[in-house]
Amino acid sequence: MSNAPLTVSLNAERPHDLSVSPSFSTTGSFTVELENLGQAVHVHLNVDDDLSRVVQLANGNHFVDGGQTKSVRLPVTPPAEPVSGKLKIVSGYGSETAYVDVTVNPGRGGKPPVDVDETLSKPPQAESNDGLVGALGEALPHIDPRAGPLLLLAAVALALAVAVASVFESLAITLGAVVVVGGVFAALALAVR
Repeated sequence: MSNAPLTVSLNAERPHDLSVSPSFSTTGSFTVELENLGQAVHVHLNVDDDLSRVVQLANGNHFVDGGQTKSVRLPVTPPAEPVSGKLKIVSGYGSETAYVDVTVNPGRGGKPPVDVDETLSKPPQAESNDGLVGALGEALPHIDPRAGPLLLLAAVALALAVAVASVFESLAITLGAVVVVGGVFAALALAVR
């Protein structure tokens, strides 16, 4: 939903003069239009602590050339409840200051509706398993079918590590076998969902 911009007239009657509505209400992100009717001017925007909870102001300092209109977009995080605060507008390095009471209201309708399919109201159908095959299927974790080569390699690495550690009675070889076994278990843990 788009909102009308908040227009700030600059230098309308005298240098650094500010003219802006005293209040502004929005339901989402909005634009502050800095309309300069005179000589070039620096404008500073700032939001108070209350308003900063829902309004993001990335850059507060703006240079507006004479006769130029500069649009400053203020992103809003939609609140659950209305949030009010003040937007401070300063021109001419502090020579003029104006405050706007800004209220950010929740968007209309809140969150978008969730479509519910009829299948959600039905309990899941259990697949029938027969005898020992069904009991084993429930007892073993589900293994990714693409993990077959990994499982084969893991079995070979385990067998080789145990065989080498059994034949050579060396601390270094035994520690190496333990590392291999640990790696195989880690790979198996990743393969099992």
